Amino acid sequence: MAEAVAKVARRINATVEEGTDTLDLSDCKLIGFPDGVFKLLVSVAENIRVVSLADNEMKVVSSRIFATFTQLRELDVHCNVLKKLPDAVADAEHLTSINLANNRFSVFPEKLTEIRTLECINLEGNSITEIPMEKLLAMPALKWINVKSNPLDQDTLTAMQSPRTFDILFSNDA
Repeated sequence: MAEAVAKVARRINATVEEGTDTLDLSDCKLIGFPDGVFKLLVSVAENIRVVSLADNEMKVVSSRIFATFTQLRELDVHCNVLKKLPDAVADAEHLTSINLANNRFSVFPEKLTEIRTLECINLEGNSITEIPMEKLLAMPALKWINVKSNPLDQDTLTAMQSPRTFDILFSNDA
């Protein structure tokens, strides 16, 4: 545990000292986003464009992430145990890419469809059966969505065959 805390502290210090636009807290054994991190990063939060919380054990994503990192472009939370996102994700008005692969989503996080700048959604390796094609079609910036290795139902698979302006990566062998 102490080693994980030290790892988080080192990475936060590096982000602050180097003035980088990336906060990488991947593979830190986190079960949540530590509240103290918000205080430590207050001076550089506006500069953070990329946050990686991949390969942890997180069950929830704090809504404070979206309020604190107002210029967030990319969020990577793949390989956690997430089942949903907070409604505040819709406030991420600059977000272009979100990686939610290999979590425990059983329902498509529809708040994502409210983000006008979102270009890439990765939901590979979850338990999603339906995706809201009509809402996805209305997303102005969407370029691709990955729903490989999800048990998509037949109605969804049929709906995905309709003409669209973005690519869908999927497999029938979920």
